[in-house]
Amino acid sequence: MGVPHISNRSGRERERWSRRGVLTALGVVPAAVVLTGCGDSADASDAPESSATPSARAAAKKAAIAVTPADGTTRADFASPVQVTVTDGTLASVKVAGNDGSTLAGTLNEAKTRWTSTRNPYSGTKYTVTATARTGTARTTTFTTRSPGETFVGYFTPEANSTSGVGMPVSINFTHAVSDRAAVQKAITVTAEPAVEIVGHWFSDTRLDFRPETYWAPGTKITLGLRLKDVQGADGVYGVQSKDVTFHIGREQISTVDLATKEMTVRRDGSTIATYPVSGGDSDHTTWSGIMVISERFKQTRMESSTVGLGDEYDISDVPHAQRLTTSGTFVHGNYWAADSVFGHQNTSHGCVGLHDAKGANDPSVDGYKFYKSSMLGDVVIVKNSGERTVEPSNGLNGWNLSWADWKAGSAV
Repeated sequence: MGVPHISNRSGRERERWSRRGVLTALGVVPAAVVLTGCGDSADASDAPESSATPSARAAAKKAAIAVTPADGTTRADFASPVQVTVTDGTLASVKVAGNDGSTLAGTLNEAKTRWTSTRNPYSGTKYTVTATARTGTARTTTFTTRSPGETFVGYFTPEANSTSGVGMPVSINFTHAVSDRAAVQKAITVTAEPAVEIVGHWFSDTRLDFRPETYWAPGTKITLGLRLKDVQGADGVYGVQSKDVTFHIGREQISTVDLATKEMTVRRDGSTIATYPVSGGDSDHTTWSGIMVISERFKQTRMESSTVGLGDEYDISDVPHAQRLTTSGTFVHGNYWAADSVFGHQNTSHGCVGLHDAKGANDPSVDGYKFYKSSMLGDVVIVKNSGERTVEPSNGLNGWNLSWADWKAGSAV
């Protein structure tokens, strides 16, 4: 068969044919041929303009970072978390620092496009937010939270770093009535080493006490954590404290006053260390019975009957070795004005427990002096056979008179 003659092709066709032949000879095959194995090659003008993936195109865009509260806000709400979001990218890092030295930690969502602080910012604080996207885009903003209108604090007993007896509860008195007891109690922690279950009990809307089921173990370390700052205790009233304090429990001393025998037995760490003759309240002024805790101690103090509703029956300016057992005015104290024969034989007081003592509170040979020297805040004094009912648990630091079930029933959480 003869070969077709091509000499009659136009010049342009010859040029195209020759070009294809040259490419083939050089081993260069058009892309369309490689992909399909047959067919004509595609002109360059027919190819897609870009082969970039959608994610690559997104990365090429500039990430936009937004912060809430907005930059420059001067009275930002402190009851909401800080939030940082990014569009057209993901977040690499977020830092939120307050001018009080505090920082806010936070978490990212799964897509890493939104960061939310794990707690709210503090009131009355200026914050600087520095956020960086993975594309390198960064933004720095500032805002200042508003100050609360009205505030409250909690005054606590015992004092920080003090050592107390095994009966000392952690008692907190608030300067403003608390209506949201649960919110306030959740913001307070009391822990012990060695560990023991500790529960809070509300005696009123201004008083919250904490204790374990039984007396603290000697040597216990107690830590009180107050995280009340910006906690709303009542409508428009916020706490201001954020601190930790520690207390320590010393040796165990429990004294039992039997007003039938008119004798007090003092036991230290399970062993009897002293027995003292005493005088309690007479039949018209009986002494509270029950478990009481020493809450104040005075080497000498003035006692006036008018302060406890007894008119002008007595006014003694130098009562020695007085240790308070109730808010209402019950003390165990020294007595120098009664005859020695009274102690151990007659109940003649206006409700206090008296021990023989000397005027001036400096005689170490008398019982009042000895008992005072052996005692500390938080020691337990139990009174029985007094002819009086059990003291109210809220009258002093005397919550031990409640059963554990009743104590726990007074918790708000």
